[in-house]
Amino acid sequence: MTQFVGVNDLSKMVGTMGPRRFLRRLVEYLADDFARWGQFEKVPRIASHSPIGVIELMPTSDGALYSFKYVNGHPGNPKQGKLTVTAFGVLSDVATGYPLLISEMTLLTALRTAATSAYAAKLLARPESRVMALIGAGAQSEFQTLAFQEVLGIKEVVVFDPDPAVVKKYMRNAAGFGLTLRAASSVEPAVAGADMVTVCTAVKGRQALVSRDMLKPGVHINAIGGDCPGKTELDRNILDDAQVFVEFTPQTRIEGEIQQMGAEFGVTELWEVETGRKAGRTDTNAVTVFDSVGFAVEDFSALRLVHDLMEGRGKRLDLVPDLGNPKDLYGALLGGVEMGMRVA
Repeated sequence: MTQFVGVNDLSKMVGTMGPRRFLRRLVEYLADDFARWGQFEKVPRIASHSPIGVIELMPTSDGALYSFKYVNGHPGNPKQGKLTVTAFGVLSDVATGYPLLISEMTLLTALRTAATSAYAAKLLARPESRVMALIGAGAQSEFQTLAFQEVLGIKEVVVFDPDPAVVKKYMRNAAGFGLTLRAASSVEPAVAGADMVTVCTAVKGRQALVSRDMLKPGVHINAIGGDCPGKTELDRNILDDAQVFVEFTPQTRIEGEIQQMGAEFGVTELWEVETGRKAGRTDTNAVTVFDSVGFAVEDFSALRLVHDLMEGRGKRLDLVPDLGNPKDLYGALLGGVEMGMRVA
């Protein structure tokens, strides 16, 4: 029997545990997996693009466990009352090929994206950073806020979104977080005094929402909205003047902010900072950019955590036949049906 974690199951588990504690545990799992980066199979995600969105598969394995995520991104979905991003994932045993876990990953992806952002900022941002700007107050915003509060200790958030209703939603949801919250009238005043900036919008196309002259020295930028070919959110003058960090370079060159730059543009992968192979921030006044597009190892970490937390509990699916004789699939499952048809 295969463990199944649905939306209600995950929501109940995270609610009981507390989202902050769950995010902190997930950051620990991410750090563990990035520290053993060389053990993982790594390929850019497999994407099927259409004029209105994208559907992707994101596989990886560490040799003992295999995982993949199915995920979509359709910016026009909210107009139909549907989510922009939905996902589910599978964690399997490499030794047998049997699926161990099938989990919803719409909520889990939001949590793992926020945890990855906070994990990267812990490595790259100045330790004294306390003010975060949020450019985009959509589905990811509250998760990002909680993760940065729990892991980085932020005290204040300044938010901007061109949709006043979305800002109002964010303010309502974040009101109980214990933070100072302010709404800005545009991008520039939102980022002007920020120690960290998270940019996350869903509009397709090349945008230059944030430019270098808007930023104060030493800011850390968490760029998570540019996540498909042809979609960027930062002016390239920021990248020219910044230390840029990525998850998996071959994928980020296709989908991230650095698709604006040439192949010779140098970046550092996050695992290299985690393991001490390369330096993170080298100057307190430097601009650091985490050009995050999301990578399969992060989903692996999230699925591994859910499997560990839910082991022995929750629903089970008869996804794989359980046979007395594993070589008699037909006889065990269809032989009786066939005999019954002949008798009739």
